[in-house]
Amino acid sequence: MIKAGIIGATGYAGAELVRILSAHKEVKIEWYGSKSYIDQNYADIYRNMFELVEDVCRADDIRELSKRVDVIFTATPQGYLASLLDDEILSRVKIVDLSADYRIKEVSVYEKWYGLTHGSPQYLSEAVYGLCEINREKIKAARLVANPGCYTTCSILTAYPLIKEGLIDPDTLIIDAKSGVSGAGRGAKTANLFCEVNENVKAYAVATHRHTPEIEEQLGIAARRKITVSFTPHLIPMNRGILITAYASLVRGKDQSLPSWRKLREVYERYYGKERFIRLLPEGVCPESRWVEGSNFVDIGFQIDERTARVVLMGALDNLVKGAAGQAVQNMNLLFGLSETEGLLSVPLFP
Repeated sequence: MIKAGIIGATGYAGAELVRILSAHKEVKIEWYGSKSYIDQNYADIYRNMFELVEDVCRADDIRELSKRVDVIFTATPQGYLASLLDDEILSRVKIVDLSADYRIKEVSVYEKWYGLTHGSPQYLSEAVYGLCEINREKIKAARLVANPGCYTTCSILTAYPLIKEGLIDPDTLIIDAKSGVSGAGRGAKTANLFCEVNENVKAYAVATHRHTPEIEEQLGIAARRKITVSFTPHLIPMNRGILITAYASLVRGKDQSLPSWRKLREVYERYYGKERFIRLLPEGVCPESRWVEGSNFVDIGFQIDERTARVVLMGALDNLVKGAAGQAVQNMNLLFGLSETEGLLSVPLFP
């Protein structure tokens, strides 16, 4: 059995890790780390775990934890892991970090967008960006995995094949993204109160959202050059889910014709046809957040707009599963040579 520890086990992403790993055949959770609930019964905090989890919460002591487990999940705020990670810890344990500390390779970009001084930039070159469908082989050999963000997972996977194949101009990419309230975390914030969110839709962090450079860096790797995208997130009054609608100009062929829907579909099939967690929807069917809720699936669809010579790309996922904890477990499965789908084949919830 793989021994796992979770730091930040009482946040939404941490709780989702507990839910998924509790049903994982090859894992035993040894440590429920929580700075706010030390010595409290985990099941008293999350009553859905009543008679399922008997452990109490422990301090966020990553050094001690690294001596007891095989893998650590850090579902923590930005800056936590970067301030503590060292060679001694990494020599003993594999780490899947759900924060942004090791997602962005350029230190200056991370520090600008997150307003933090990076505590351990020496590990940025080693950390593997944990988007399994793209970096699978690199993940298998890693010690440190940077689990992607929720908006970024949906945005990157939806656009990646067409950018990689040069079928769209990445500098024209505009991403309109919408997220359920759980994406903002479990902390008490006025903007996330029921009366503030209910019966309301709002844009936020316009032109300043921290996932923007992550999207640009990863899609820039696909384009083999630096790119600039427009990314605008919105908050939707629902618990879970992300839907992105993206727009980009198609690249015409030598005869100045636009690529057909069938050609674009063939590209998606080539990249994702064998991917268990990516579902390519039939022509004319648009992704909906409710059809992926509670699951590790990403639903992707697209439509060509011949009038504007653009393509409309659409993707949907559960921000707490494929956008956080599910993807983290998928990464762990790769790290330990397990079936990539182990613990992750739950059918989406409806209603």
